[in-house]
Amino acid sequence: MITNLALDPGFGSSIGQGVGAIALYAIVGLLLMVFGFYAIDWTTPGKLSTLVRDGHPNAVIVTSAGLVSMALIVVVAIYSSEGKLAEGLLSALIFGLVGIVVQVLAVRLLEWVTRLDIGSLIQSDRFAPASAVVAAAHVALGLVVAVAIS
Repeated sequence: MITNLALDPGFGSSIGQGVGAIALYAIVGLLLMVFGFYAIDWTTPGKLSTLVRDGHPNAVIVTSAGLVSMALIVVVAIYSSEGKLAEGLLSALIFGLVGIVVQVLAVRLLEWVTRLDIGSLIQSDRFAPASAVVAAAHVALGLVVAVAIS
């Protein structure tokens, strides 16, 4: 028994457009994540990539939480972008950039209010419980900023 599968005439075109949109959003998301990492790195005392590579546990925790918070912002910026592809990409890029800047500033303000010495914290070779507070602040403020975007 032979059966023919009938596909709508525009199926191939639709798949091609969808794959293209995924690729473009992935590029925008990657660019925003890289910018987000450097925003965290620039505003944090010490060179985070070196501290992480050298295995400083508090730097790893704070950087990981910062990246997760940036991802939340980028995901919501992309998810909430509606309309045509170009408009969606542009709004995701703009909201993502603004969200990252606001998130970094808010985390730095929270660190200042709590009087945490983030520089010595992330350079320590031993786990410090305060790094969990900074990590939680990153994720919590990332959620706040992400919801503000939506």
